[in-house]
Amino acid sequence: MHNFSISIVIPVYNSSRILPELAERLRRVLPEIAGKFEVILVNDGSHDESWQEISRLSEKYDWIKGICLMRNYGQHNALLCGIRAADNEIIVTMDDDLQHPPEEIPKLLAKLEEGFDVVYGKPKKERHGILRDILSISTKKSLALVMGVSDVSHISAFRVFKTYLRKGFTDYQSPHLLLDVLLSWSTTRFSSVNVEHDKRYSGKSNYNFQRLYNQALLILTGYSTSPLRLASCVGFMFAFFGLFILIYALGIYFLYGGIIPGFTFLASLIAIFSGAQMFALGLIGEYLGRIFNRSMERPTYVVGSTCGGGSKN
Repeated sequence: MHNFSISIVIPVYNSSRILPELAERLRRVLPEIAGKFEVILVNDGSHDESWQEISRLSEKYDWIKGICLMRNYGQHNALLCGIRAADNEIIVTMDDDLQHPPEEIPKLLAKLEEGFDVVYGKPKKERHGILRDILSISTKKSLALVMGVSDVSHISAFRVFKTYLRKGFTDYQSPHLLLDVLLSWSTTRFSSVNVEHDKRYSGKSNYNFQRLYNQALLILTGYSTSPLRLASCVGFMFAFFGLFILIYALGIYFLYGGIIPGFTFLASLIAIFSGAQMFALGLIGEYLGRIFNRSMERPTYVVGSTCGGGSKN
């Protein structure tokens, strides 16, 4: 595997205590699998000493680059920044908490050699709570559906792909993005391989229920019109239901000479139709919000400073 030319892109957020161990493990692994390599650490607005630690590591290792963003833009935005700065033929993305063991990278590279463009590291066992696991699995399945690759439901942040895929989103500019969807604009050759998934080395995860929910909402309304079609289907179903109720009420009137009694029945119908309308309006509002954010032309990220820049041969 020494013919590989690899760029490791890692978004960093409040991980100053983890970075030395991460760099040491990468130092042991990378010379064994690549003839040329670099590690790009993107500081995504950390509140601790992460940038100082990145600067120190870039002085210690000439194959480490550091990029400091002006504020916190989000994991995928930081990844895009690092991907655009990568110099080598293959890009590996991984988290900064050592839940993605660097020693597992060869498994992803071996699978990539089978002719795939993107390979994900699928955890053998998730190390999150039950509720988060359920939401995470649902989000990944939705993402796979949006990407048009139904055979890849185990999408993860531990991925390896060919650098030329970034040509498909060279001019992408939006504050909201999902890297996996951008990759699907260039290829459909996705695969995954089982890897170890360790416990977080230090601290606690920055992902919570709300962030996963927001990401799921972005998947459904940011890159697909399926929710709008669902709203249309719901509207048609309730329209037919309302027509059926009207025919039923007229039938009762002409056959029996009376009307359907009961305020509860009427109130229930009003609540059902109002709920359907609010559901549709909510979806439309989400799409209008996406359009509004695009119209503001907010940057995907802003680089504050950089350090390092050497690449080991």
